[in-house]
Amino acid sequence: MSLAVAGSGAFGTALAVALGRTGAAVTLWSRDPDQARVMVETGRNDRRLPGVDLPDTVTPTGDAGALATSKTVLLAMPMQSLAGFLDAHGSTLDGRALVACCKGIDLTRLEGASALIARACPAAVPAVLTGPSFAADIAKGLPTALTLACADEAAGARLQAQLSTPILRLYRSPDVIGAELGGALKNVIAIAAGVVIGARLGESARAALITRGFAEMQRLALRLGARTETLAGLSGFGDLVLTCTSEQSRNFRFGIALGQGTAFDTSVTVEGAATARAATALAQSLSIDMPITGMVAALLDQRIGIRAAVEALMSRPLKQE
Repeated sequence: MSLAVAGSGAFGTALAVALGRTGAAVTLWSRDPDQARVMVETGRNDRRLPGVDLPDTVTPTGDAGALATSKTVLLAMPMQSLAGFLDAHGSTLDGRALVACCKGIDLTRLEGASALIARACPAAVPAVLTGPSFAADIAKGLPTALTLACADEAAGARLQAQLSTPILRLYRSPDVIGAELGGALKNVIAIAAGVVIGARLGESARAALITRGFAEMQRLALRLGARTETLAGLSGFGDLVLTCTSEQSRNFRFGIALGQGTAFDTSVTVEGAATARAATALAQSLSIDMPITGMVAALLDQRIGIRAAVEALMSRPLKQE
């Protein structure tokens, strides 16, 4: 069965490479026709994933209509681009299995990927692919385990079999809300962890922040219907640990720059920035206490400085853990 990946960034390209190596025919769509042309000519996507050859089974294209030839489409564009993509192409893709591979909360609608898919494509099967992973590791063929969340368990089982590879192990879950919120909120905490390291506050402070950040993630996710075990799994705690401890994480690197007061490459997508603002608004509407998330949003909007942010967090009322 053929597959399609919508989005030729590092992660989308890595997924296309991993799936293509199994012999599956994969269409890799780029919104930039010039980038698609370069991939066709060179057999690589050095702009986003340097040094990795595309298997012969992967067909790059700049034609979004080519996505409709596949019954399973992986949506691997940035979260803040997903709604616009679905508005433009949802009618063509309706009725297919649409697997969101982006991590975040839509800043305008305060919703996750599955809700956006359901609205634009009511006959589609929404699913979420998320968990602790870096594009470079997947492209190198290094072992990776992810969560595939789909409310339709029969469809989820089919997708699990279709998208698993010898190096990409997928664990199935019916908890779509928990999986997508775990993947979204951990990016916010990763920015905060980067700030801690960038500001030279120490490893002990980072450990404390990760722990309290995880508590925040659970408060919001559980209120919205997620399951505790999902947040404790790959798509929650597992992804949180990876993203808060490795400089391969764009969100963590962004946080380091923020903590150091240095410039960060504006061409690099940092999903946690928009998610911090969206999650703060969502938490306020639900009267949920998320001090770290709110502090990240305040830092991003320059409503508070690093020193004041640390003092505010450390001066919060003492309470039982």
